This record gives sequence, C-alpha cells and structure tokens, in this order.
Amino acid sequence: MSPALMDTQDRCFRLFLGAIHGAEHHGDGPDIFPVNYTTDHGTVVFRTGSGTKLGAALAEFPVAMEADGVNPETGVAWSVVIRGKAELLTQTEDVLSTFSLPLFPWQAGRKDHFVRVVPATISGRRFTVAPPNTWWTPAEGAKRSAVE
Repeated sequence: MSPALMDTQDRCFRLFLGAIHGAEHHGDGPDIFPVNYTTDHGTVVFRTGSGTKLGAALAEFPVAMEADGVNPETGVAWSVVIRGKAELLTQTEDVLSTFSLPLFPWQAGRKDHFVRVVPATISGRRFTVAPPNTWWTPAEGAKRSAVE
C-alpha cells in the first residue's frame, strides 16, 4: 500500500481520538511539545502549566497537532494532523466542563490551564509499514573507524 490520503475528516478525527498522545506544533517556529489530550465535541483539549508551551499555543499563529499509530495486526500505520487556533478556556462553565473529560497529565506539577484547539483542517495518511529488509542497510563490510 503506497501512502494515501484518508478519505474523510471524520475518519481522521476518529483515529486522532484513539491515540493516547500527540505533539503540538507552532506556526512561528519549529517548537514541538508532546501533549496528552482528549477530544470534546469535535475539538481537542489539553492541560498545561504556565510557560513556553502555553505562550506558544496562545500566540497569534495557528497550531498543528499530530498523532500517529499503527495496527500491529495489519501493519497499517496512520498519521493525522489537525490544524487550528488554540484558545485558553477562561469561562467558568467551560473550565468546569473539562473536569469530566478523561484528561490526565503525565508529568507532575501544576497544570492549571485548559487549552482548546478548534480544527480548521484535518488531514491524514495511511500506509503499510515496510518490512525491515526493504530499508535496513547491513553493517557487514562497512569500513570501521580507528580505535580511539
């Protein structure tokens, strides 16, 4: 199976929902932050503390969130990217509603800020993982460096 775009945004979003972690990318530079997240009514929500991640997420640039996975039974891998604007949840009702979401930070510390990403675009790819013998370069016959 050659890399192929997935046929629907709904299918991409369902795969994204099933992943347990992702990465958040920012439009103003190559910053990438691992985040655990959940989905809520067609949006993505994550918790974070004050600092670089929060500042970058709330900058004027859109963010991209990526999640990847592979089905070990079929060998089919997937990658989904959601792009959109991140917004800090500040309304009491919005913050209270996040408490019922299955959102548990992996790292200790205060994670007092809830950020919602409203997708502007959702795209994905699906492909079969290549067996190692098609990409592995054996080290046999390779020139060795001098012993230091």
